[in-house]
Amino acid sequence: MKQKELCVAVIGTGYAGRLHSEAYRKVGGIQVRLKTVVDIDLPKASAFQARYGYEKVEADFETVLGDPEIDVIDICTPPFLHTGMIVKALEAGKHVICEKPLNGYFGNPGDPEPIGKNVSKRDMARHVQREMERIRSVLKRSEKKFCYAENYVYAAAIQKAAELISHKKSRILFMKGEESLKGSISQEAGKWSQIGGGALIRAGCHPLSSMLVLKMTEAKARGEKFAVKSVQADMGQVLPSLNPEERIYLKAKPDDVEDFANVTVTFADGTKAVAMASDLYMAGTRGYAEIYCHDAAYLCKISPGRILDSYFLDEAGLEDVSLSEMCPSKLGWNPSWIADDVIRGYLGEIQDFAEAITEDREPFCNFEVAYQTMRVLYAAYESAESGRLVELKGE
Repeated sequence: MKQKELCVAVIGTGYAGRLHSEAYRKVGGIQVRLKTVVDIDLPKASAFQARYGYEKVEADFETVLGDPEIDVIDICTPPFLHTGMIVKALEAGKHVICEKPLNGYFGNPGDPEPIGKNVSKRDMARHVQREMERIRSVLKRSEKKFCYAENYVYAAAIQKAAELISHKKSRILFMKGEESLKGSISQEAGKWSQIGGGALIRAGCHPLSSMLVLKMTEAKARGEKFAVKSVQADMGQVLPSLNPEERIYLKAKPDDVEDFANVTVTFADGTKAVAMASDLYMAGTRGYAEIYCHDAAYLCKISPGRILDSYFLDEAGLEDVSLSEMCPSKLGWNPSWIADDVIRGYLGEIQDFAEAITEDREPFCNFEVAYQTMRVLYAAYESAESGRLVELKGE
């Protein structure tokens, strides 16, 4: 039997592009052809090509749209480019993989600057909703697959919890999750116009999406309807309260975005979920999701996995060794990354996407997950600004 094949173009050579490219090389059962990498920085793209074995380098996104050999366009660009690229790729007859977040509000002509402080979050939420409806309409007409690259959904612990909840038909009563770190490696992370928000949309989206998926899994297993009823949030900037000496270890530089967020989601059945995010955590990264059911409990440890703790008195010989994320030193005790691509879901998402496209089925993390996540994220921003609970009607 001839092995299934998938021809891929990856757009963007940043962190997400590297993670996806590494995962493509480990996909099983499908021959993945890495044909084209696209980046406006051609020297950077050429180095990326040499590292991962892409056949071609292009600076212009439009060139891959007309290539009949390319099956899927994998969008790993900054989020303000996502909507336009998704629509063009679908209209060109390509399947789409898109890195999180799906979209966001990044400003319109005439907006007072900085937009994170001067544009109504309610208006932002309406804009995001319109863009999502536009994507949904194009996706439906295209009959192509949309794969939402939210790695937490494919994290080993979340996937196992979903399997167990589905088999037991457990009723989820309460969930809580967090993703915190000491700030982003991106120089633009402090600007709303670049990211569409702060710690919540950049990091809090991870536990939020995974908890929404688990609630969707519960609803499907029990033959019930999934719906978010309301969102209430508190968020703000903590780092500006510190003097320069107190900020030397924290990398975040929030301009018009939040560095702390706490969001409560109420589902249609009255059950709850709480998602937290911050740029205030110095000890590497902290990511987890806890699920409390009527007949079970699941404590999902995502980052760090705590499979191996290492202790060093010096760093000799470790200069080129990846040990743990966002820890400035390898001295003393450190939670060492083991099989990070599996534990945090990077391999699982790309394997599922490749199978979904070649087998003509829906991916586990699809447009509906992206849609629901963005609705909650921007309802949270609206709630934090108004100080009120935001009701979500309809879907």
